[in-house]
Amino acid sequence: MWESIALHTTPEVPSRLEPEIALVTAGVETDVLGIGYKELDQADIDAVTAAHPRPDFKNQILKAFTDGFKHRPESTFGTVNGDVLEHFVPGFRHIDFVEVIQNSAWPQ
Repeated sequence: MWESIALHTTPEVPSRLEPEIALVTAGVETDVLGIGYKELDQADIDAVTAAHPRPDFKNQILKAFTDGFKHRPESTFGTVNGDVLEHFVPGFRHIDFVEVIQNSAWPQ
């Protein structure tokens, strides 16, 4: 379970691991990003959202993300979470992988 949660914001990796890990990512992608939403049966959507309403979900989850890692922005490197901070935290700029390589201590 830990691995599922740790990797669910890292594109492509979870789908290559155990089915349970891939399933967590697929669930998050559907729930949060809407990937595969149009393929779901409307009756299933209605049943799930009746049991688990989504009031102001998009804004609330983005706020939760921002609040959850704005105090540790370095943890967003290599994940999609840097996009959240860049959007909601004034002046934040994600760590740029290219710049990390270009500015490494190695001369070449």
